[in-house]
Amino acid sequence: MTTTIEIHARAEAAMPLRTPAPGNVTKVATRCASCNLRELCLPCGLTGSDATRAEELVYTRRRLKRGETVYHAGDPFISLYALRSGFFKATLMLDDGREQVTAFHMGGEMLGMDGIGTGIHSTSAVALEDSEVCVIPYAKLQELTRDLPGLQTQFHKVMSREIVREHGVMLLLGSMRAEERLAAFLLNLSQRFNARGYSKSDFNLRMTREEIGSYLGLKLETVSRAFSKFQDEELISVQQKHIRILDAVGLKAAMGQYYN
Repeated sequence: MTTTIEIHARAEAAMPLRTPAPGNVTKVATRCASCNLRELCLPCGLTGSDATRAEELVYTRRRLKRGETVYHAGDPFISLYALRSGFFKATLMLDDGREQVTAFHMGGEMLGMDGIGTGIHSTSAVALEDSEVCVIPYAKLQELTRDLPGLQTQFHKVMSREIVREHGVMLLLGSMRAEERLAAFLLNLSQRFNARGYSKSDFNLRMTREEIGSYLGLKLETVSRAFSKFQDEELISVQQKHIRILDAVGLKAAMGQYYN
């Protein structure tokens, strides 16, 4: 899911460009075929020689520590980043100086697609825990998609997935009450963890309550009250950042007509 708050066209405004910091770059052979997130990433569905050629996409991996940024808003768009491990938030700075969280990304998802249209990143991608990304030069991706129709199809699917998330959060922020927003957020995380082979009912939040509030368009106190309400109703159990979903059906019911 991504934000519904309309992102300013900062990338089109006159502003100095920075060269992204190299960070901790590791030159290693990357085997997409052996990656446990392959079915969620660009090489999904490719076989034989096409799968072998897809290995050319990733020329390096980059490790980032918690709090480090893989790119900043205003940086020139050069590469996409497949999240191999860890967790990220996408943010932009509002005119009043507040940070707006626009998305949360986990393993198997793609960072950097905000820069495709203008050639400049409109958001910053910040690691919420120690993470590793596969760096995919966009020029190389364009070259390979011309030769590999299957890769082009998969890239379009990845982009479509992001659009669907965008629409989902537009509904979430535009129509839902506070409890419905939080229920939708927790159920979405549950589904995404489950798709990666993790527990769908027992997981740790990588983000703070403040970051959740920024993403959902809610004040911190409202987020805290919603968590407490769900815990009092025995829908979830909360211990700091550890979440257990005790009653998934009840949590879905909290979303009412919006749950699909």
